[in-house]
Amino acid sequence: MKLNLTITRWLTILAFSVFSLTASTAFAQGSLTPPGAPVPTMKTLAQMEPRTPISSAPFTIANPGSYYLTTNLTVSSGNAITIATNNVTLNLNGFTIASTTPSAAGTGVLLAGGNANIAILNGFITGGVTNNAGVFGGSGFGNGIYWSGNSPSNVRVNGISVSGCLNFGICLPQGSCIVESCTVTTVGNIGIQARTVANSTAMTCGYGGIYASTAHNSYGYGFTGSGLWANVADNCQGTSSTGVGLGAGNANNCFGYSTSSNGLYATAATTCTGASSTGTGISAMVASFSYGQSVSGTGLSATIANSCIGTGSPNLNVTNKYNMP
Repeated sequence: MKLNLTITRWLTILAFSVFSLTASTAFAQGSLTPPGAPVPTMKTLAQMEPRTPISSAPFTIANPGSYYLTTNLTVSSGNAITIATNNVTLNLNGFTIASTTPSAAGTGVLLAGGNANIAILNGFITGGVTNNAGVFGGSGFGNGIYWSGNSPSNVRVNGISVSGCLNFGICLPQGSCIVESCTVTTVGNIGIQARTVANSTAMTCGYGGIYASTAHNSYGYGFTGSGLWANVADNCQGTSSTGVGLGAGNANNCFGYSTSSNGLYATAATTCTGASSTGTGISAMVASFSYGQSVSGTGLSATIANSCIGTGSPNLNVTNKYNMP
């Protein structure tokens, strides 16, 4: 009996020792003294995207990087901002670049010297040019966004509104330049020119509204030139006083109107509508599922027409008809 008691005591002591050792290991604590003040673990916006502010004009961008306006800018002569290098992003930041030059001249944003990889974003360029029965004149800029010297490449203009310029609104080479979500109004020559124009509008343009290789969801209005002219036009509209309303190699789901010329002129017109007061409503090599209307001219003129309708005098001038009366 005593032996059993002794063994029991030793087993109890042994179990308590193991428990104490385990507990002391499990609940061991390090130093409770703080290591020091916390340090930032995230980068600032300036570190993520270093940017240079522009608060006065004229201003020349001579080094690659990101630039942004901090206020509205006004010049009394010449160009406001000149981009003279590659790899530049210019964000107007919702502000306006304006000119008070008495006789319109200079450019709001000038691309000088064949630059590449340029983005111009989010803002307004304004001048004081007005339209008086097709005659444009007044103060301000000659051009909104323009280029000089060698052609720039890989240029993107997005969210820019241009108004009141004597010559061009947004004029870029058609090589690799894109204009998106822009508005141009009251310019004396061409409203928007680029390789691709999308979701944009150019109105009250002395010559032509929009000229592009490819145009999507856009509207152009010109006095003497075409309202909109593109190799490929999708979901577009064009209006002209004396020129072609909308002209395209391939026009899809488009509308064109002209007072005295072709409302819509295309190599191939599909699901399109063209109208003219005295000219031809639609003139195309191949017209499909389209409607042409003219008050005193031909409604629809085509070499091949499939499932089309024309109203005018005469209604149709079609060589080969399919699914038509």
